[in-house]
Amino acid sequence: MDEKGMVQNFDMLRAVKERALPRLDPEVGGSPRVVVGLATCGVAAGAQSVYDAIAAELEKQGLTDVLLVRTGCVGICQFEPVVEVHLPHQGKTTYVRMTPEKAVRMVDQHLLGGNAIAEYTIGARQ
Repeated sequence: MDEKGMVQNFDMLRAVKERALPRLDPEVGGSPRVVVGLATCGVAAGAQSVYDAIAAELEKQGLTDVLLVRTGCVGICQFEPVVEVHLPHQGKTTYVRMTPEKAVRMVDQHLLGGNAIAEYTIGARQ
């Protein structure tokens, strides 16, 4: 980056990516990440309450290393609210039709305990 912190070329952009990726991408050992779909369909189905419940439970459990992220449309509106959990070296688990109560259980059992809750996943709903 230049003196103003601006990326001037592709090589500089690549260097930024290489420094950030290990912190952000659980596939390469980054922090655990929870993504909540908060597009119109998700909000209408109660995703904001799910997001708030996850945030509160993460704080209660002291899980400061977990990244809680809002996203737009996940593309599976019929299954909203949708929550994706990305754990280091474990891939993604997609939870569907979540509620605040299910979200708290997901934090306790999956993020703390390392065990996905199969009956909440998209695979159980298809």
